[in-house]
Amino acid sequence: MRLNELPLHCQGIIDHVAPLTQPDPIARRLEEFGFVPGEPVTVVAYGPFGRDPMAVEIGFTRFALRQSEAARVVMQDTSRTPPAAGALDPALHTISPDSLEDA
Repeated sequence: MRLNELPLHCQGIIDHVAPLTQPDPIARRLEEFGFVPGEPVTVVAYGPFGRDPMAVEIGFTRFALRQSEAARVVMQDTSRTPPAAGALDPALHTISPDSLEDA
């Protein structure tokens, strides 16, 4: 699934940014803005005509993307992959203090 296919108010996890050409300055720029593997992203709004542009949120930052830009962001297929044991909470990006004492 691509980011531009994610339903309104749904959250997904970024798998990777797929460049359309070599070099692809838009794909590189998306990575520089924080569209990196493992990062949760939420669709906040769609434009009134053709769902273009769309607003997405990564952490506390919102971005307006064209559909063609959002189509470069490939999302993880979470329906097939169970969460890993001991994984970080992607919403908080933290480790519990108890797990630090055990280390």
